[in-house]
Amino acid sequence: MLKLWHCADARSFRVLWALEELQLEYELIMLPFPPRFEQREYLEENPLGTIPLLVDGDVRMTESAAMLHYLSTRHGAGRLSPAVTDPDYGAYLNWLHHGESTLTFPQTIYLRYTYLEPGDGGQAKVAEDYKRWFLARLRLLEATLDDGRLYILGETFSLADVSVGYAIQFALSLRMQEDLPPNSLAWYRRLEERSGFQAAKQKQHEAGMAQNVPHNTY
Repeated sequence: MLKLWHCADARSFRVLWALEELQLEYELIMLPFPPRFEQREYLEENPLGTIPLLVDGDVRMTESAAMLHYLSTRHGAGRLSPAVTDPDYGAYLNWLHHGESTLTFPQTIYLRYTYLEPGDGGQAKVAEDYKRWFLARLRLLEATLDDGRLYILGETFSLADVSVGYAIQFALSLRMQEDLPPNSLAWYRRLEERSGFQAAKQKQHEAGMAQNVPHNTY
């Protein structure tokens, strides 16, 4: 069975959400945040100490965007990702990685120097610079959604929405709601209404309670 190591509402939420959207069976292992400091034995599973970790037999993966595509193509019969012959395939892959490498990366720096390691004025300036970086990089999403489309690729939901949608979820947890552009925020609110999203939220809550792992607080 698929096994996912997860911290509540961390970037591993992308994978949990995808598992629910694809209706796959899995085991969910909850960790405190950040796991490399709060549960050091996790380093035996993942020497990087990062989450997510997805294990599928002998396959071990640590990159959330890659996991989404893997789950769709390996276990989901290609559902929620366009076929390689689809005109949107290139855009899909680009958005899949845009969500992590372009949008989530600067948010993690902001999180670190605002909530986890607040320090002198220099650290605060670095945090603010990375916040502006993230918000500037939302221009592509905002422009893409400007034609009123329901999802990133048009009228069809895909795992690209999961990847990029998590970045908006993360921004909201970092108290950036007033900074988010209107199209992007309205699109994310639609994603929150999906049964797969709500099921993922419920599963992490239930697993956290059962495994006695408190929810992240910043």
